[in-house]
Amino acid sequence: MLTLNLKIDNKLFNFDTMREYNSNSLKYLTVASNDESWGLVVTTVGEQSIAPHSSYPAMQHPTAYNLRRTNGRTLDEYQLIYITEGGGFFESESVARQRVVAGTVILLFPNEWHNYAPDEQSGWSEFWIGFKGNLADSVVAGGFFSVDEPLIDIGPSNSLMALYRDAIRLAEKEAMACQQLISGIVLHILGHILYKHKNRSTGANYTEDIINEARQIMRERAHHTLRAEDIAKSLGVGYSWFRQNFKRLTGTSPVQYISRILMSRAKELLVTESCSIAEVAYTLGFENAGQFSTAFRKMEGITPRQFRDGNYKI
Repeated sequence: MLTLNLKIDNKLFNFDTMREYNSNSLKYLTVASNDESWGLVVTTVGEQSIAPHSSYPAMQHPTAYNLRRTNGRTLDEYQLIYITEGGGFFESESVARQRVVAGTVILLFPNEWHNYAPDEQSGWSEFWIGFKGNLADSVVAGGFFSVDEPLIDIGPSNSLMALYRDAIRLAEKEAMACQQLISGIVLHILGHILYKHKNRSTGANYTEDIINEARQIMRERAHHTLRAEDIAKSLGVGYSWFRQNFKRLTGTSPVQYISRILMSRAKELLVTESCSIAEVAYTLGFENAGQFSTAFRKMEGITPRQFRDGNYKI
């Protein structure tokens, strides 16, 4: 159930799951004659949310990419599919049918038959990016990824979703040298997945990774309605554990950290923007200017107007 939806700049934010919802995005990229000499080319990138009891996939794809629950498909490229919500199944030539849960990356290999789909009861949300080239072949030949282990457990990762969205934005523009720039994002994604998986499986740095993910969410989603409890839930950890370890590693509580980010953003708006106090309050999610002024004075010792009129520096 969605508890709070906020629309900003035509994007819908759900603060229960901490996921930013754009309309489903799908892009197939053109590959110029000299792009392959770079060593890695990107073929497709996108994201989609599959509602319960709906068809999959939800968008139209070229014939070579069509996927049907009954017979699967074979591609001539790699794909990285990150499941962020919901669950389903996966099977391939190399592995029997397996359960897929949120936080799993599915790695598809060239010329390897595979089949996957979300549960009809839950649906799922996914990001994907397709690619091929000598660099990708070298990574697999080096033993970093294996066709026998196509499901990679990394857990929730706001950083990984941000990388996919960067690739989507670049693909939509498809400016000159776009292929070379997005191919760099692919390598970053591969490294990120490997790092998250290795450290998650051994337990090393797991706590730091979770807290760093939380801090990034707070920076990107700073808003008065942003709740630390919802962030913990979105990262798959209990709030007591989250609060204790957040304070241990940062020296402040999650609530105080969010408040500091909000006040920093408020001061930036007050100094650099020509909007009114009420508009600043609205931008940051406060119900009215009075509520914002009370919070600002509690944190800063002066009112927003005194800050603005006094020409204070950030």
